[in-house]
Amino acid sequence: MPAKKKILLVEDDHNFGLILRDYLTLHSYEITLAKNGIEGLEKFKKHKYDLCILDVMMPFKDGFSLATDIRSINEEIPIIFLTAKSLKEDVIKGFKIGADDYLIKPFDSEILLFKIKSIFKRKMNVNKESADKIDYVFSSYRYNSKFRELQYKSDSPITLSPKEGKLLTLLLDNINDLTTREEALIKIWNDDNYFTSRSMDVYVTKIRKYLSKDSKIKIENIHGKGFKFSV
Repeated sequence: MPAKKKILLVEDDHNFGLILRDYLTLHSYEITLAKNGIEGLEKFKKHKYDLCILDVMMPFKDGFSLATDIRSINEEIPIIFLTAKSLKEDVIKGFKIGADDYLIKPFDSEILLFKIKSIFKRKMNVNKESADKIDYVFSSYRYNSKFRELQYKSDSPITLSPKEGKLLTLLLDNINDLTTREEALIKIWNDDNYFTSRSMDVYVTKIRKYLSKDSKIKIENIHGKGFKFSV
């Protein structure tokens, strides 16, 4: 029998936190509940988790600050934000920090459960189409998809985040051709809603910045369709 997935839930609303903890426990997850960001960070440093669910508005340390600290320790762990704020700027800020998903309160607990299952399913899936190809050489750059290392000429390589790496790999697999938004969203995020789409735009902007040293490389927005990576 596989081990239960361990989830860190950080929620300052005590009653709501207990309800979520009990609900997710019933669905075979092992839940650790913390009442604020400082306690959440302490627990994260001491124990190993498979996923974090963070309330945004909390005393002492808010969810965005906590997520930044968590990302500095483990850049790959999935993070879901819970918030009562629905401002687009806050949603984009969460995705820039590295959120995997975002739920606006009040929400149906089944939706949270679906998102958790979806994230774990994504982590298990291997992109078989490009699994055999590791090294990419294009113009003045070299990219190793296994270690997510991007190198410009003889400069020291930089390490991309997991999602940045997957997106660059997908663009390179479709070099000088169209990469549709739907393909990228489903393959990398396993979702194609508005918030996920906005998150992808942030990642495309990051990749453009990484490749900006070479004027021969372009990532064009093809309106209503997707992106064209050309050299």
